[in-house]
Amino acid sequence: MPCEDVGGERETTVRVANRKLADWLGFLPQLAWKYCFMTTLHIGAAGELLVQYRLLKHGVDSARLTTDSGVDLVAYSPIVATALTIQVKTSAVASKAGGKGAMSSGWFFAHDCTADLLALVRLSSDSVWLFTLAEARELAQQHSQKGARQLYWYTDPATAPAGARLEQDMQEFRIESRVQQMFLAR
Repeated sequence: MPCEDVGGERETTVRVANRKLADWLGFLPQLAWKYCFMTTLHIGAAGELLVQYRLLKHGVDSARLTTDSGVDLVAYSPIVATALTIQVKTSAVASKAGGKGAMSSGWFFAHDCTADLLALVRLSSDSVWLFTLAEARELAQQHSQKGARQLYWYTDPATAPAGARLEQDMQEFRIESRVQQMFLAR
């Protein structure tokens, strides 16, 4: 079902841009239209809230920061009596690698990120992966001269290039298992 025009010029531009992106990426209409009203700010906020929700389900308190200083959340576990900072990177859906390849999920992050942890979120599947910054830097496949790194993996083993990192290889980094290690173990 297409987006209905409910607002002014800016909203229409955002919807048209998102529709063109969805068409270009070749997603099924149900999946693409689910995110047609979301701007990058909405997607980022949804990712932060999903991380907070998952942490809270495990008894870890967290708070969003009001300014963008490279840290999105501060999480605290009374069990280990320590606070850790988290940078959250969110994508709405998996996309075709290079715009035409196999489906993959990827996130860019700054090499000099000051947070303790990096949370990677894909909203379409409500998936969250949690890395220390050292782990994320080591696993990142791409590094730019300007200090950006990219961490990505392919979502479908049947269409991924031979030897490529697959989503199934990243299970150990799912937030459900990492919370125990990072926030609940003494």
